[in-house]
Amino acid sequence: MEIKIPEIGESILEALVANWFKEDGDAVAKDDIICELETDKVNVELTAEASGILSIVIPQGQTVPIGTVIATLAEGDVEVAAPLPATEEKTETVAPAATNTAAQKQEAQAPANPAARQQAEERGIDLQKVAGSGRDGRVILDDVLAHDKPAALQAEPKEAESSRVLAKADGDDRPITRQAMTPIRQRIAARLLQARQETAMLTTFNEADMSWVKKIRKRHQEQFTKKHSIKLGMMSFFVKACIEALKEFPAVNASIDGSDIVYHHYYDIGIAVGTDRGLVVPVLRDADQLTFAEIEQQIADLATKANARKLTLADLEGGTFTITNGGVYGSLLSTPIINPPQCGVLGMHSIQDRPVVVNGEVVIKPIMNLALSYDHRLIDGREAVSFLKSIKEYIEDPSELFLEL
Repeated sequence: MEIKIPEIGESILEALVANWFKEDGDAVAKDDIICELETDKVNVELTAEASGILSIVIPQGQTVPIGTVIATLAEGDVEVAAPLPATEEKTETVAPAATNTAAQKQEAQAPANPAARQQAEERGIDLQKVAGSGRDGRVILDDVLAHDKPAALQAEPKEAESSRVLAKADGDDRPITRQAMTPIRQRIAARLLQARQETAMLTTFNEADMSWVKKIRKRHQEQFTKKHSIKLGMMSFFVKACIEALKEFPAVNASIDGSDIVYHHYYDIGIAVGTDRGLVVPVLRDADQLTFAEIEQQIADLATKANARKLTLADLEGGTFTITNGGVYGSLLSTPIINPPQCGVLGMHSIQDRPVVVNGEVVIKPIMNLALSYDHRLIDGREAVSFLKSIKEYIEDPSELFLEL
């Protein structure tokens, strides 16, 4: 039986063989997880469709097109070693036994794929102390390397050696490290370049007084958290404000398809999430139908899935408008880049106490800079400025969001 890279999504053309959970020649049982694939959007784990002996064709670390045969399975009844019960393993670990190896002990302590176990053994790492990001908490190779970062930087002597040779040829013998871009980083690079080359992107700015939002959060935080088991954050206010502004200015919620303008009569809001692999933008579906608590909960769930590499294509595809919050990293001002084919993205930033004039007097207010990047091919400057001003007004007087005025 051939094991191929499956169709993952219409826009996904290739995948990286990120991890083999089984070794060449291993006996596998039906439904065993055998491999993890990494694409520019999601990670996918392949399971065995039958029992048999595995023969690996494509080694870990290679990127191949969709449909490529990466392994074969010689079908037949096989005996797959079952893991020993934890209680028995503990007894064996305590009792001295010449047949026990470090790898066996570590395998009993934490589920890990072969590559991760091998690296952990070589580096003297206790897998019990490594946080697993694979399915069901399985420890994968990246987890071991991240846990032992200084050693990970020394784990590629061939690549580093090659880089030094190239440097010497140019008359500079200082060391460098050359590393292949991951599929998701390649995707980010391509999308950013696409936004620059295919849109007429401009950015307009404003600022919002966050006094009322801060007061509401402080006043109702305890009750809100107790009732909904989630904290009331800033994002739900901005999602609500954006939706109301999008209703007023439908062009910002539209997209260009050839010579046509496609107006979306629904509000799927992308929320940019930073992960250790790069930026991803999961989508809140029909966000206009969600309550404040539902928005906060869904954002928290999507962020958790993003960091655990559990996002699916359904979580990422689509989106009619995006919100990104550079404020969580301390950004005061930025020009966010449009996520094509969308025509607009809102940038949130850090809140700072600033002196402002109110009724002829200088007072201190918590101020946030806001930035709206938009596609000038579809959205005129007047619309963009008015749209951002509308968001500012909803944030400065959130009562309109609650009363749906």
